[in-house]
Amino acid sequence: MMKINSKIPKGTLVDKWKNHKSTLNLISPNNRSNIKIIVIGSGLAGGSASASLSELGYQVTTFCYQDSPRRAHSVAAQGGINASKNYRGDNDSIYQLFYDTIKGGDYRSRESNVYRLSEISSSIIDQCVAQGVPFARDYAGYLETRSFGGTKVSRTFYAKGQTGQQLLLACYSAMSRQIGKGRIKMYTRHEMLDLVIINGVARGVITRNLINGDIERHVAHAVVIASGGYGNVFFLSTNAMGSNASAIWNVHKKGGLFSNPCFTQIHPTCIPIKGSYQSKLTLMSESLRNDGRIWVPKKLEDAMNIRSGKIDPEHISEKDRDFFLERRYPSFGNLVPRDVASRASKERCDQGFGIENNEKNEGVFLDFKYSINNYGIEKSNELGINKPDSSFIQDLGKKTIKSKYGNLFHMYQKITNMNPYETPMKIYPAVHYTMGGLWVDYNLMSSIPGCFVIGEANFSDHGSNRLGASALMQGLADGYFILPYTISDYLSKYVGSVLENKISIKHKEFDKSEQEVRYKINKILQNKNSGKVYPSDFYHKKLGEIMWKYIGMSRNYVGLLKSIKEIQNLREEFWKSIFVPGRIEEGMNTELEKSMRISDFLELGELIAMDALNREESCGSHFREEYQTKEGEALRNDQKYQYVSMWNYQKGKPIYQEIMYKEKLIFNFVDVEIRSYK
Repeated sequence: MMKINSKIPKGTLVDKWKNHKSTLNLISPNNRSNIKIIVIGSGLAGGSASASLSELGYQVTTFCYQDSPRRAHSVAAQGGINASKNYRGDNDSIYQLFYDTIKGGDYRSRESNVYRLSEISSSIIDQCVAQGVPFARDYAGYLETRSFGGTKVSRTFYAKGQTGQQLLLACYSAMSRQIGKGRIKMYTRHEMLDLVIINGVARGVITRNLINGDIERHVAHAVVIASGGYGNVFFLSTNAMGSNASAIWNVHKKGGLFSNPCFTQIHPTCIPIKGSYQSKLTLMSESLRNDGRIWVPKKLEDAMNIRSGKIDPEHISEKDRDFFLERRYPSFGNLVPRDVASRASKERCDQGFGIENNEKNEGVFLDFKYSINNYGIEKSNELGINKPDSSFIQDLGKKTIKSKYGNLFHMYQKITNMNPYETPMKIYPAVHYTMGGLWVDYNLMSSIPGCFVIGEANFSDHGSNRLGASALMQGLADGYFILPYTISDYLSKYVGSVLENKISIKHKEFDKSEQEVRYKINKILQNKNSGKVYPSDFYHKKLGEIMWKYIGMSRNYVGLLKSIKEIQNLREEFWKSIFVPGRIEEGMNTELEKSMRISDFLELGELIAMDALNREESCGSHFREEYQTKEGEALRNDQKYQYVSMWNYQKGKPIYQEIMYKEKLIFNFVDVEIRSYK
């Protein structure tokens, strides 16, 4: 057992955060300018934290590997952001958002963290509106909302299909104001390669300038990791190709506990794989399930004919369509949570009903015909038009759909050369988000004092499955409304202390960290004379094939054991045969960037498999084939596995020798039930 303090406040659920804030130590404004904070990542979590902390007066240094903070992957979020404002009058509340999130995560998240997130959600919308985010509005000018999976209320605020982009632009504007004042020092095209720990406390980072190749040292009183998730370990995912796990993995190897690594989310509505040449997949927002009905043909011969191009989906009669989500889950229909919808699509395709002509015949339809017709009739009634012809109804309906999802439809048509207004979209599940991440306490501090972790980089809020539109909510809650309070409590101990004056980038721990970084770089660059050599993408793709085959939507004991062995063998081959051109002195080297990230993926992939092997139950996105109900639903084991796994890296030892500790999950304010959406 490891003594670990989650710092969860006592008291009722409603009072925990309020009472906890009243106990936190403060720092006066005149002292904040003497305190330095490093933020790794400039997405919604990192950007909002940087803007908020610098606004408070701290010296903030922010790093991103992109050429601008605006290119952080948060920009790709489409559907919306949740908040419990009850604008629709559908009886939404803080508790309802809390309950939906706990249930959606299959009772594998902390009660206290999730309630705090729900409590803060409304303030996020107010903040973003004040910043000028162009949220959709209804006819009267009020903020518009729509529904997402796993809920029966309409609480998702959105800006067409580009909500992440608009939120990030607002966040970046707040950052830019502070950069202009000199309170934020922004380093673009820099990548964190190591965390520097002095006397057991996080005190800085080692970075690499991706333009000139320089290895740099940066010192601070605290380090905030906001570098996102690790979905790209699967190679094919909805993430940008640059998204990686190196920052959190480096923290893990310096002593940061890694929690629930096997909880990786599969998103049900992505454009299906077309061929082995692809390097990423494209997300189609979950919001589309508000107006699209998911179906496959009822007859195998119809599915075969659609795949071969002999018939078009529009020609399949209504009675020959299987709306399988509506059939299996009548209460929630097409708006079941992502893990449930994904497994249902996989089941239909595994039975031969897939409609895409790819290698495994994987794909289902997302059909907007019905909504277009309904919206057209509704609009005709509004206009007072009696007996409009069908083409007029179609035109009006398409205009309504375009106003809600136009950019998404445009993107789909550009990629597939198919018009989704006329023919159903083709979709299939793909890796999207990661619920696992670095362990943090209630204050968002990792097991390394002084190292805070926010957004997707930590594990804290989503359990074993994230509900749609909750990622943006968590990132902004952490950055705007939680971290500024909790990090001040930690930093208050350094006010008036001479400790900061004794620490500089010349400290021996900085020397040691830089030597380790240079050793790893040289190890990669000098490996050129071993006979057969391969580029980094070759190994990334091989790893992705193993991960998806054995640790994807479904897992089993034999497959997980096999995946661990295959990953170990692949990692051994990587270090023997990786080829990266150039020398360390030659500056920019994108192949070196990729190879270093992939070397981390090759270790993290093994840990994901180990965590999945250890958890002998099915919950949320973690589906062990041995543990399912007769209807094929996830079967939890609350007696043995109602905990957060916390993996501790053993320095100098292989990944399979990591030690797992447990944080027991205690539910005092919600009944732990069998999760059902029927």
